[in-house]
Amino acid sequence: MAVVDEAKLRYLDFLSREDRVRHHRYVEEMKQYDMMRSGDINAIAESARLWDSGLYGHLSNDPLKNAKYRFITTVTLATRFAIEGGMDEEDAYNASDLYIQDLDNCKDVGDVGRLHTDMMTFFTWAMADMQKVETHSKPINECMDYIHYHLHEKITVPILAEHVHLNPTYLSELFKRETGKALSQYVTDKRMEAAENMLKYSQYSFDEIAQILAYRSQSHFSKVFKKHSGMTPGEYRAKYAQAGVWPE
Repeated sequence: MAVVDEAKLRYLDFLSREDRVRHHRYVEEMKQYDMMRSGDINAIAESARLWDSGLYGHLSNDPLKNAKYRFITTVTLATRFAIEGGMDEEDAYNASDLYIQDLDNCKDVGDVGRLHTDMMTFFTWAMADMQKVETHSKPINECMDYIHYHLHEKITVPILAEHVHLNPTYLSELFKRETGKALSQYVTDKRMEAAENMLKYSQYSFDEIAQILAYRSQSHFSKVFKKHSGMTPGEYRAKYAQAGVWPE
């Protein structure tokens, strides 16, 4: 019996570590595009770091082909995020087409890496030029940052209030006054944005997405998602599969 229990504990520990790795990889990969969409110039360096890290995996035994396949993946995601951030669709797709055409001129892996950096630089600066700066108080900015990096954990008003050293009631009132949204609604909206990106750009199952975003069950996640988007997670993913975003 003890042997069985030990094996079970080891397996559960393995699953836990695997989930953390998967979540870390997704968050790390998507972070650069979130930064780019918001016009954060640090996205350029972050993207270059990830490009050199091997995060994108092995797509071909030929190094040059592997780099080119990776580039097509990244320019596709960058284009989608830029459009979601407000860039004109025609401008975004034209830029994407030009970069993919330039890919034909790349003779080695280094050329592809430089083209990747040029592409991310273009989209990041384009998004930076579009941004309308919203001024929030320091506690509200800190709350937003905390929420962004802790969507995979339980987030409550008391937790946020402790983080910014304010009374929970006062924080709720301040957040609503500055953003026009209740804190709980803001957290839900951010979780739904992350869920939409996972459904469009990852192969995570609905249950995995629910777990990553700290929902107590897949059914609860699906209910919240449908209320937010008007579609079930399955319908949302199917819609983007038909549009050519989700690989068959």
